[in-house]
Amino acid sequence: MSQPEEMFRPTRIPDVILVQPRVFRDERGFFLETYHDLRYAEGGIGETFVQDNHSKSTQGILRGLHAQEKQPQGKLVRAVEGRIFDVAVDIRRGSPTFGQWVGEFLSADDFRQLYVPPGFLHGFYVVSETAQVEYKCTARYDAADELAVRWNDSEIGIDWPAGTPQLSDKDAAAPTLREVWDRLPTFQA
Repeated sequence: MSQPEEMFRPTRIPDVILVQPRVFRDERGFFLETYHDLRYAEGGIGETFVQDNHSKSTQGILRGLHAQEKQPQGKLVRAVEGRIFDVAVDIRRGSPTFGQWVGEFLSADDFRQLYVPPGFLHGFYVVSETAQVEYKCTARYDAADELAVRWNDSEIGIDWPAGTPQLSDKDAAAPTLREVWDRLPTFQA
């Protein structure tokens, strides 16, 4: 039996990387490494991760769009239960992909991960009955540094897989990207 391949595939925004880890399956179940610093660095994800987060949500919940202003967080996201539509939006002023978004379905069944680099908004929508999401972060969370943008900002135009999601009060009141322009990071080539 041949070993499955680990794949790192840049998305249409090349800094956002879709990861398909190696999954070893047999009659007992499966095994995988969800992160290996050297291999992930070879695949284009060379960041140091300093914090892990875990959330559980029910179908129809949308979390996001979030970033941090002064301490931007890169995130390596995966669904450990259920299925989500995971989104990254480039908010680096001066970037050739500024304001563009990438969305990928991630599920506990396919083990895929999405790397969302620092300088991007991140959010996800739960498409299964429930979903648990784990993600590694390159900077520690700081509530005073948080930046939120409206999930349905027409200038971004994300094609979410649902009509009206259930949002937190904070996310429902989030401003548009244009309204937070002066707080956005600058692209470093």
